Amino acid sequence: MKLYKRRPENGNLPVRRGLNSEYRSREYLTLDEVTRLIEAAKIRGRYRVRDEALLLMMFRHALRVTEATMMQWDAVMLAEGQVVIHRLKGGGQVNHPLQADEVAALEALRSAYPDSPYLSPNERGDHITREAIALIVRRCSTVAELPLLAHAQMLRSSCAHHLFSQGLDRRLVMEWLGLLGIDHLVSDA
Repeated sequence: MKLYKRRPENGNLPVRRGLNSEYRSREYLTLDEVTRLIEAAKIRGRYRVRDEALLLMMFRHALRVTEATMMQWDAVMLAEGQVVIHRLKGGGQVNHPLQADEVAALEALRSAYPDSPYLSPNERGDHITREAIALIVRRCSTVAELPLLAHAQMLRSSCAHHLFSQGLDRRLVMEWLGLLGIDHLVSDA
């Protein structure tokens, strides 16, 4: 899949990336597609436990990629079934409940990487990079045989789409995503 248009005079130099609509017809995954993506993480790669927990948390909590890279264990309260999400872009911090499958995935992750302060460690014990997350999502997308090539931001968009499809109020969805400007969006309704 070509991500960049090429200059006619020199086919090796990228001009610009095309519009998203040139690569895919939608910017979210269905619940079934997200499930297949997470299941694919369980069967590919060396860090299956980490990748499964990472994708599950990114979807359920509508994490931005950088928010996912920086999550640390001190923000997770397994016994209480809570996680503190430190939102970027002025979103502050919020507490989100954890579901039973998230708690199980996080417990397995903690057992697999007991010395790392990060939920998504790399081989050196530091936090995973944005590029690594992009690669994980792309590879899992291929293994899951999704009808479109997924990217990491799609997990956040998929969470929002799923919450809206469940009939949740716009204000609640915006709060869950940690978006500012809720008043402006609600006034449009």
